[in-house]
Amino acid sequence: MDSRKYLKNEMNQTKEGDYMSTVIAQKWGNSLGIRIPKEAAERLDISQGSEIELYVTANEITLKPKKLRKKYTLEELLSQVSPENRHEEIDFGIEGRELI
Repeated sequence: MDSRKYLKNEMNQTKEGDYMSTVIAQKWGNSLGIRIPKEAAERLDISQGSEIELYVTANEITLKPKKLRKKYTLEELLSQVSPENRHEEIDFGIEGRELI
């Protein structure tokens, strides 16, 4: 089946944007939880454990996947140091009873 035809069949267009499906809020401990359909999770590249930001405005809830910041290794950071972006040594003087 043509993927464009499949997406058109699976998604209803609304004036606000793409509508994936209707989900039902269910009790989860003292809170409510919803399930994210597989197609929506794949489209947004979220999986179990992904952090999602929840915004509440007026009578609307918006969910957005939290953008993860890359964690750099020390080697990656040091590889970016060059004579052009390195500052000169700064002398802060002696304060207190340091032995330096």
